[in-house]
Parts: sequence; C-alpha cells; structure tokens
Amino acid sequence: MVIKGNAHKFGDNINTDDIIAAKYLDSQDEKFLGSKCMENIDPDFVKRVSAGDIIVAGRNFGCGSSREHAPWAIRGCGITAVVAKSFARIFYRNAINIGLPIIELKETDDIDGSDVIEIDLSQGVIKNLTKNKVYKTSVFPQFLQEIVKLGGLINWIKAKRGKK
Repeated sequence: MVIKGNAHKFGDNINTDDIIAAKYLDSQDEKFLGSKCMENIDPDFVKRVSAGDIIVAGRNFGCGSSREHAPWAIRGCGITAVVAKSFARIFYRNAINIGLPIIELKETDDIDGSDVIEIDLSQGVIKNLTKNKVYKTSVFPQFLQEIVKLGGLINWIKAKRGKK
C-alpha cells in the first residue's frame, strides 16, 4: 500500500485538544470534525489540505485525552496518514481502529511542510520526493494494512466474519 501527498508539518506534543477542540466532541460527523481540525493551533490548516496529504510531526503526537474524534478529524479533513517521531499510545490505537495509518520515523526534522512524500507501508519506506531522500521505517503489518483498506477495525471484523 502506497500513500503519496504533501506534508503538513507540526512539532512535538500535539495533543488531542490541538487536533480537535473539546467544544466539538458532541459531533461524530467526520467531515464536520475535519473542518475544525487543528483550528486552535493553525486556523488555516484545513484550507491548505488537499485530499491525500500527510501530517508530519515530532514526538508524542496525539497526547492528551483519549478520543476517536482526533483521528476522525484528521481523516475527515483529507489527511491519509500521519508520520511522527512517536505517538501517544492511545492515539495510536484509536487511529488504527478508524483506519488511519500512522508511521513512526525518527527523521521527521528532515521533512518540511509542502515537501511531497511517499509512504510504502508494505516495504517500510518513506521517500521525500522533494529532497530526493529515502528513509527506512517499520513495515506496516499486513493485517493493519487490511484494516486501513477496509476503513477501520469494525469493517475489518465484519469482513472477516463474512468469510467464515
């Protein structure tokens, strides 16, 4: 599975309240949440995002309170993957549960906002096409790729049950 898009850069410790403000948690509408994604730290973020783009961040992305609203907001604005130095554990689980691929990469400082990057989940390779650099990361396991392709864990479980 290959993902290609423009990078949108964020720093360390981006918490779930930065990703989606608590005042919007009464909604489960992914598109609405996406329209409010990152508004507290970058009000124009969603205006710059195109479908297929990728967030690149520093350490501890998704820290703070546990809520699926955060990865819903990210996916709802058109982002197809998040690459960061590290993730908060609960955010990692919530992202996988909704089918948002997240990849750890120590070299995120080498990637600038608007660089075009390509992620090959099957090979564990991230290419910065703008700077002609290649980074090795962990291979995204096949079953996680299936969860992403099917749009989340619930859909994956339904598909597996249907195959019995």
